[in-house]
Amino acid sequence: MGEGGGERVDTVVLLSKGTPLPELVDVADPGAWTALDAQVRRTPWRPSAYVPRRRRVAPPPADLAQADEPRLALALCHRDGRVREAALTFAARHAGLPPLVVIRCADWAEPVRVRARHLLRRTLDADTAPALAAALILRLGRRHRGAYGVELLAEVVGSARRERLDALFADPDRAVRRFAYRLAVEHGRLGAGELARAAGRDPDTVVQEVCSTAALAALPEAGPFDEVIGPLLAARGPLARSAGVTALRRAGRPGHAEAFLTDRSGLVRACARYVLRQHGGDPAAWYRERCRMPGGPAAAPGAVIGLAECGDRGDAALLRSLLGHPSGRVRAHAVAGLRALDATDPHLLTALLDDPFPRVVRETALALLPYATALPAGHLMRRTGPKWPRHTRVAAFRLLTRRRGVVGLRAAVAALDDPDVKLRTWAGQYVQGWYPAPGEPLGDPEVGALLDRSRHLFSDYVLRRRKWRAGLPA
Repeated sequence: MGEGGGERVDTVVLLSKGTPLPELVDVADPGAWTALDAQVRRTPWRPSAYVPRRRRVAPPPADLAQADEPRLALALCHRDGRVREAALTFAARHAGLPPLVVIRCADWAEPVRVRARHLLRRTLDADTAPALAAALILRLGRRHRGAYGVELLAEVVGSARRERLDALFADPDRAVRRFAYRLAVEHGRLGAGELARAAGRDPDTVVQEVCSTAALAALPEAGPFDEVIGPLLAARGPLARSAGVTALRRAGRPGHAEAFLTDRSGLVRACARYVLRQHGGDPAAWYRERCRMPGGPAAAPGAVIGLAECGDRGDAALLRSLLGHPSGRVRAHAVAGLRALDATDPHLLTALLDDPFPRVVRETALALLPYATALPAGHLMRRTGPKWPRHTRVAAFRLLTRRRGVVGLRAAVAALDDPDVKLRTWAGQYVQGWYPAPGEPLGDPEVGALLDRSRHLFSDYVLRRRKWRAGLPA
């Protein structure tokens, strides 16, 4: 039996000997309970030739009424449905077994399901719902027969006291928070201001969307706007900020949207432009003015990419003038803007591959990829050497390998000795998947030499096949 099988049997053996559950199972992790259930079910209960004698597992206790918690846990996970059903009769006596009762509510055997659901309904109430691992109930809800637990949880939590809801709002499991906020919105348990603050502080995008949408829907026409829009505008998540910016139109404060025209999020910038246009503003003109101001783009680099998002190809000249800007962020946004306007000039951008700012080089490589075959191979090959910074070597590697053929193979084999482990890995993967480019002459001796240098990446058979495909003697 493999290592994983040995660990599985050892866990069951320890439980059969009375080892407490918390010593073997992370009781706070819902995945640990489902894993325990699967482990016990897969473990042989009778002596077998395939299980060493020292690891043979004892059968479930004959008298379940006298069984302690670890042994009753084994019975609740037993592969025989009659044993599982009988064990449920005594499960309520032990405080550590409710998670296994929850699992049995989705059992494939109907008698087991019926008894487990009856027990869960008697046990689950507003005070014990968080303690019974809402995360486990929601995880099991994705199973074929798992909807009952979710429906019961919604019924119980929907009428729970506010402090119980607050415990679910702060749960580390995002599925629990999503469930709790959706339930609170459905039952009207939170006001508009509370929903806005929740959208602003929760890192999960689904919670942000649910709460921000509900906050704006619950906001009366007369306000109070500051209590709702303020937390949304100050949120870290772009979904919440975009909702707050859009609400500025309804609040009659379009001027406040100007501050978000240069937001780091494209979604927020788009919402700010929408609000200004609805009140007769011209975002493109606003962006052009900021990009022409001395030092303006350095203070708000988002104005550069914002101009590309709402401008036209006539703005390409203004963006090209910013390629030499002292700010690296401005240069990077200018390159991205030219790509968005389909105004990339390969000869102009090639020089930016030597830029000291990594983001500029990444944006430049992305913009030059469609033109990789037209770029000077020697110029790029020299930039794969160890004296160049990593971002420059990676950009040159991407552009050279995009060309395929012997040029790409040459660059990849050279990168096999690169000091960066990721770049060496990418190079090895490229060499292993390399084939001659269509239309390239076969029988190039350089290809044979390059493949020989990378023979450690192939078996002898595969290396012979690669050479044969390249028109070389195997």
